[in-house]
Amino acid sequence: MKIKIIENGSLKENCYLLEQDNNYLIVDPGSDFEKIMSFIPKDSKVLAILITHGHEDHTGSLKAFLKIYSCPVFSKNSTEESFYQVGLFKFKVIFTPGHSPDSITFYFPLEKLMFCGDFIFKGSIGRCDLAGGDMLKMTKSIEKIKKYPPDITLYPGHGKFTTLGDEIEKNYFFNS
Repeated sequence: MKIKIIENGSLKENCYLLEQDNNYLIVDPGSDFEKIMSFIPKDSKVLAILITHGHEDHTGSLKAFLKIYSCPVFSKNSTEESFYQVGLFKFKVIFTPGHSPDSITFYFPLEKLMFCGDFIFKGSIGRCDLAGGDMLKMTKSIEKIKKYPPDITLYPGHGKFTTLGDEIEKNYFFNS
């Protein structure tokens, strides 16, 4: 699987394009529709859109993409916590509330990747002081995610990627 990271919008949100055999998944289509579209080849197929949480900086282009691509949307509002397969893509949905009540993480076990939105950042976690945020739920989500293998690469909604092992070892919020 190939991953393209497209930083977009005033909050520098990371939209991810996952590609296998010219088929794509879009993770968190942020606010810059034209910029994101410029990275999707015309002859390719978008199989699904994955939403880590409903904040506007992560969903700003969702409606525009759905006008072009007739594909399912995986979000907390429409998805069970379970394993899924879309084309060649195999992933698990993990509910990880805390930053927001609808926060979810997409885990690709074969590739050892997680797309975690604003749940985990390199060296930090998502804010819990916004509407719907809950530090107690965040703590429970961190405990849940710590049970996964440490060599998983985490792709956050903002900033640089990291590994679960590094966060378990160095992230204050994982050890407090």
